[in-house]
Amino acid sequence: MKLKQIVVFCASSPGFGNSFVDAAKALGKAFVDRDIQLVYGGGRVGLMGAVADSVMEHGGVVVGVIPQFLNSKEIGHSGITQLIEVDTMHERKAKMNALCDGIIALPGGFGTMEELFEMITWAQLGLHKKPVGILNVDGFYDHLIQFIQQMVDTGLLKVENQKMLQYADNIDELIDLMEQYEAPPVPKWLNIERS
Repeated sequence: MKLKQIVVFCASSPGFGNSFVDAAKALGKAFVDRDIQLVYGGGRVGLMGAVADSVMEHGGVVVGVIPQFLNSKEIGHSGITQLIEVDTMHERKAKMNALCDGIIALPGGFGTMEELFEMITWAQLGLHKKPVGILNVDGFYDHLIQFIQQMVDTGLLKVENQKMLQYADNIDELIDLMEQYEAPPVPKWLNIERS
């Protein structure tokens, strides 16, 4: 499946050193090269600003979704294709999900983790069938990947659900994995339409 719009979750900080910012910029360029539109949290700072600026600089399309309380603090990015203002953080995630056909997490903090895990949980529950991927920049997500394996090893996560999360340290490899992704069938006990 050709991905046309991908949500990127990432930090509103740049992190230490240049590797995370460089990866965000490279991801933005790769989106434009592959004719993928960026959907993101609408910020102009940190990795969020870096990926958005890169897409814009290379002639791509960027749609930001930001809650009013953040936009009012002048964190919103005024130089992107479209900035959509919503009322709440939950509305933000729901809108971003509605606008995309795939999700990528760059390095980030609590907010990025919360967004990533909500999207993979929605996939596990069958609320969407979109690929969810992690760009593992400089091994940032190594410990999380190991922890997810521990969830499987202790019987708290099924292998088929573990496989729903794609990851790679190379942008093109990650997008290729995501475009080949096929969602597993929803377990019978989760089928909302059952009688």
